[in-house]
Amino acid sequence: MVRAVRTSYGAPMQSPNLWQALQERRYLRTGWPWRVAAYLLTSVVLGAATMVCLVGLAVTGGILAVVLIGVPLLLTLALTGIPVAAMERRRLRLVDPAVPLASGHRNPERTGLSSWLRTRFLERQTWRELGYTLLFAFVLWPLEALVVGSVLAVCGGLLATPLVMATAGGGEEARVIKLWIVHSYPGAFAAALAGLLLLPLLAYPLSVFAAGRAVVTRQLLDVPDGRDDVRVQELSRSRMRLVNAFEAERRRIERDLHDGAQQRLVALSMTLGLARLEAPGEPLGGVLAKAHEEAKEALVEIRELIRGIHPQILTDRGLVAALEDIADRSAVPVDVRLDLPGRPHEAIESAVYFAVCEALANVAKHSRATRASVTGGAEGGRLVVEVRDNGVGSADTLGGTGLVGVADRLSVFGGHLLMSSPPGGPTVFRLQVPCSPDQSRN
Repeated sequence: MVRAVRTSYGAPMQSPNLWQALQERRYLRTGWPWRVAAYLLTSVVLGAATMVCLVGLAVTGGILAVVLIGVPLLLTLALTGIPVAAMERRRLRLVDPAVPLASGHRNPERTGLSSWLRTRFLERQTWRELGYTLLFAFVLWPLEALVVGSVLAVCGGLLATPLVMATAGGGEEARVIKLWIVHSYPGAFAAALAGLLLLPLLAYPLSVFAAGRAVVTRQLLDVPDGRDDVRVQELSRSRMRLVNAFEAERRRIERDLHDGAQQRLVALSMTLGLARLEAPGEPLGGVLAKAHEEAKEALVEIRELIRGIHPQILTDRGLVAALEDIADRSAVPVDVRLDLPGRPHEAIESAVYFAVCEALANVAKHSRATRASVTGGAEGGRLVVEVRDNGVGSADTLGGTGLVGVADRLSVFGGHLLMSSPPGGPTVFRLQVPCSPDQSRN
């Protein structure tokens, strides 16, 4: 089971893509091979339909253009890339659901068909999508048909050998995929067994082909970075400033509670304890004892509140020590193995800490696990932390687990959350946040 967690600004965080799934040992036992088959087969069907549509519009529009009737058809031909690209973005989620593509089209300044057409014809994305559509219709889907057809022909031909011998061969001989001839049923069934064994082996190169096809789609349909205007860049910077200000305010509130209200509660608890020693008898002793217990409970609650706002250990000793502390207090035994060359930026450190806290809270509440682990480190300019348990799996990100908030918080820094939770487990939360050397504190 794969669940999605949506980040802000329409950028969802999903389970690993096909490239990552191919690295798993249990790849053939997952749903990925079926998704690959659906992606390639639908690509062949849609590509053929797109080619027929393009050729029909071009020929009809070109013939009728002399009497102006074909002009609307030619305009429609220029806009065919928009629905085709929209469909391709949805199909891409079959094999690359990690970061779904945005359309990149601008909203028209005014209502009405003329304003919509003017906007579409003047923006670069429309022509990029038309170029992709032409490539899809005349190059990509024939190539996919050749690859898929070859696999089906080889495996299907081998599997059908006994049937061919029983029908066309009259029970005496059968030609195996036009390469050799078998003269007995044992040989025919051996060929069928070879086809059965070859099918899962060919699933790997077929999946690699589909993954490469997905990369082509993403590269051609993705919105170029050069289209980010000054307002978008300023918005990103303002989001970071807000996060930094929010973290500073959290630390200020934590210090005020720690140095103010908590110390007063400690003093009150000590005073009530001394008063109980001075007046042990009833009824004053009972009232003082009750007040003393309530003061101690309030002290415990305010300490938990302080830890939830911003734990002091995170500020003083860093992320590794803070995660070891939360692991020690977890209801499920947790092993922490983190290798960090330095301390990340304060806001990143805080975001990762609370993300791991939420993941461990879900492990304790929902997974029925007996053990969990927190591992990670720096990988290629990114801080990667993985939370894994041995529970029952089937985690539901839509059931109020708080992971959507975690995903939104990580997205501010360009990070994302990947979650894999098949039935039977294990459930794996993988946090990835960009963390270049200039964002670290030694």
